[in-house]
Amino acid sequence: MARPFDVRRQRGFTVVAAFCFALLYLPIVVLVTYAFNAGESIANWEGVSLRWFVAAAGNAQVIDASIRSLQIATAAALIATTAATLAALATTRTAPYRGQAATFAALNLPLMVPEIVTAVALLIVFARIKMATGYTGLGYLIAAHTAFCIPFAYLPIRARLDGMDLNLERAAADLYATPVRAFRHVTLPLLWPGILAGFMLAFVISLDDVVITEFVKSGGQETLPTYMLGQLRRVITPEMNAISTAFLALSIVVVTVFFLVSRKRD
Repeated sequence: MARPFDVRRQRGFTVVAAFCFALLYLPIVVLVTYAFNAGESIANWEGVSLRWFVAAAGNAQVIDASIRSLQIATAAALIATTAATLAALATTRTAPYRGQAATFAALNLPLMVPEIVTAVALLIVFARIKMATGYTGLGYLIAAHTAFCIPFAYLPIRARLDGMDLNLERAAADLYATPVRAFRHVTLPLLWPGILAGFMLAFVISLDDVVITEFVKSGGQETLPTYMLGQLRRVITPEMNAISTAFLALSIVVVTVFFLVSRKRD
């Protein structure tokens, strides 16, 4: 019998894979390393120090932007996950219907459309609303992040629903459970890992967003990513490396938890 194809046995695969990983992660390693630089230069190593982490922790603008980023990301992730859960239930717990493919496409459209197109569209819509109402609060940023995060929360929730045995819900119905009780006692406990994974994924996407935030935000509504972008336009110091390192650590923790809870259980 012919030996099955294995891409890892192809000539040059190891070299290409190592080059790709180096290209992806070497700049991040350099950034994290220079976050601990004792000097003020981002190019000359002058010893190990935590001075830039201390400086970032004492920077009022950084603290304000960080709190605002967490507020927006938490609110957007909660709303997006709720909407995504309802959408996943509506598209997986119903019989096939005309227009189902169009529904899937509409839910996943923000993933396919360039982010800057979404940002410009939201800017136009929110500008008209601001002119009509005079409201300029954080609600616009929360709404924009929610719209962008819904498909990211929808995918793991729908994947979890697809892997669940529908016979369990049918058995609950046979035992005279109402649809609400069946959802509360059967569907929701089994779906909870997918909901948690969708929430964390939406949270990270919202926390890291720059393009949509840059277009939609009003004056005095800097988030941590937009604050860092503004600082990089002025002067680059190792403080930006320290903020980026802390930001990276938070993202890694959230994504790791997302991976652990989204793994399919026996």
